[in-house]
Amino acid sequence: MKKTPLFLLSACILLMLVLSNISYSSNVFSSRLDWVDKENHQDTVKTYTVDEVVVTGTRTLKKIIDIPYSVERIDESQYKYDRKISVDDVLSTVPGLFLQNRYGNHDVRISIRGFGSRSNSGIRGVRILLDGIPESEPDGQTRIEAIDFNSIGSIELVKGNSSSLYTNAPGGVINFINDINFDKTSFVNFNEFGSFGLRRNGFKSKIKSENYNLLTTYTYHNSKGYRNHSDDYWHILNTVLATRPNEFTRLNIYGYFVDGKINLPGSLTKAQFDADLYQPNKRDVDRDSKRISKKGRVGVQWSSLFGENKNTELDLTTYGTIKYFERTAKDYRIINRTGIGATGRFVNKSVIFDRENELSVGGDLFNQSGPIETYDNIGGKRGDGVKKLTDETIANTGFYFLNTLSLIRTKMDLLVSGRYDKVIFDAKDRGLDVRSSKRVFKAFTPKAALNYKLTQSIALYTSYGLSFDSPAGNELENYPWSSDYPKLLNPDLKPQQSNNFEIGIKGALINPFAEFIDKMYFEATVFNSIIKDEIVPFDVTGQGVFYRNAAKTNRNGIELGTNIITTVGIKFKGAYTYSNFKYDEYIARTIDNSTGRISDVNFSDKFVPSVPQHNFSSALSYDSKLTENITGFIKGHYMNISGMYVDDQNTERTNKYQLVNSTLGLDILLNQFNVLISGGVNNIFNKKYAAFININSDRKEFYEAGEPRNYFASINLGYTF
Repeated sequence: MKKTPLFLLSACILLMLVLSNISYSSNVFSSRLDWVDKENHQDTVKTYTVDEVVVTGTRTLKKIIDIPYSVERIDESQYKYDRKISVDDVLSTVPGLFLQNRYGNHDVRISIRGFGSRSNSGIRGVRILLDGIPESEPDGQTRIEAIDFNSIGSIELVKGNSSSLYTNAPGGVINFINDINFDKTSFVNFNEFGSFGLRRNGFKSKIKSENYNLLTTYTYHNSKGYRNHSDDYWHILNTVLATRPNEFTRLNIYGYFVDGKINLPGSLTKAQFDADLYQPNKRDVDRDSKRISKKGRVGVQWSSLFGENKNTELDLTTYGTIKYFERTAKDYRIINRTGIGATGRFVNKSVIFDRENELSVGGDLFNQSGPIETYDNIGGKRGDGVKKLTDETIANTGFYFLNTLSLIRTKMDLLVSGRYDKVIFDAKDRGLDVRSSKRVFKAFTPKAALNYKLTQSIALYTSYGLSFDSPAGNELENYPWSSDYPKLLNPDLKPQQSNNFEIGIKGALINPFAEFIDKMYFEATVFNSIIKDEIVPFDVTGQGVFYRNAAKTNRNGIELGTNIITTVGIKFKGAYTYSNFKYDEYIARTIDNSTGRISDVNFSDKFVPSVPQHNFSSALSYDSKLTENITGFIKGHYMNISGMYVDDQNTERTNKYQLVNSTLGLDILLNQFNVLISGGVNNIFNKKYAAFININSDRKEFYEAGEPRNYFASINLGYTF
């Protein structure tokens, strides 16, 4: 394993020297949410509270109460005492969201209303953004190694069909936003330690001057893992420069670089799992299965307000990416990719027939290309000669419109949106051109929604729309009994399309019981999705994982959530999701490995695998001022997940499991110095459970174990200038 580089200490010293010699302005740097409104020639600054605002969902600035679908925003203060290794450490109490974690923050399966549950590698069906810029590839597949929760200031989640605004987003959108909206210069050194050799060290520097905000974070992560052959290390460098050339214009520059490696222990059969759930798969050890990743991105965002009343907004973003990826499995692959992308958005607010109207139009372009080298895998070492060399290009072009019209002033809004997408896959075989192939997927996905406000803080909403989800590049890999096997790309795999309906209520009650409850946020949503040609994985022994279409899937579900804040420092957050997902029509072609015989099997009326029917999560916390300068914190977290089927045939099912976690913390403020100390125990009762399901494994290797009882502690040392 690599050790923490020496430049970390040097960088800390250098930053402290720089900070000590810069003069800083006390002016507050305006956030993206503070625009000046010149209507009626009055200077009025619109300031929305953090828990009312979302940027991602509608591609316009909207209060959550005014958005006609389920939206949630999480601030860093809600998880500042928690362990911050993986996305499930901070998002486990979001209704409708189900997370399966097997390798820290790598290969986390993020599923929203079942979209994303099919992926055995990476995230699918949910659009992932970092500062509004796609982390998702042009084909929709995503890895989130670059997401550093020490750098993130807030997280915005839009649950449900978002295909009318984003490419390949039938499940929704998650936008991770770096902590750039600060008003003081500060420096924090954070250190985290835990079971299984966990060590995370780094710093967070915030520099504020009269004309800019500069955020820089660096994290080094190292862990032996709780299974043999599951150790990993990562370096994550993140920086954001935010400037404001004038009162109505913003310019932000983003950059990150990630370098790391993770060893993969593999999945187990039921017999192996029952005998020793933490053992690795021998085949993966013999192959030295691993992933080595290096990726970087630079992006520039510019936005400005125009017009006499500043009612027109124009946003432009451009970015470039580099990615280097080594993967060992049956073979040894090296993937190099460079990408370039751009997004644009035009927003105009006007009055039509005495009704407020907001029109937004925009587009996205993303092109990524590079060679893929395939070698023999000799015990984890690369063979001498190239077995296969291909050039791969994946490109996406999309254009959308969004119009929100106030039907009843301050009461009811009608939202109509639509998006056209074109996703191109072009694979060229340098050695055998006859295998080269190209596939193009195109679709228009409209959506209509209504939002009716019962009060200023409680709203009913409903929506109906279509969604489109093209196959990812790895899902298009061809297999022997397709209609044209020599080609590189599977000619038979179709895009996944669905009709999506939801109806719900959400809102907030302020001081409902003033003596004890200060605020109570709530949401309840009923949804239905009819999916045509759902893309599902299947495994062929000795050849790998391929993908096919299920003819028709019916998903019905309920999401319930609440967040209660009391006057005495007690907070309760709860989420429950009921999922009834079944294949209505699904006849799958299979092959008998012993005889080679091909046959069709009927999976109709079977439950969709890897989705729990019941998913409940809750957290109860209490914080209190122990002294004038010391705040104490305690939290308990409880999860209850029902059993899940492991394959389309429903031959096996995991056991249900319950997890209990706890966290303690102290926040100590000594003049300009701040010390944050926290620690906790996860899986207190040391429950044994399957945290990740390897769907449809032909070898019956479905199971990957979740973490046993584990401990963590952290100490963050900060100074505010």
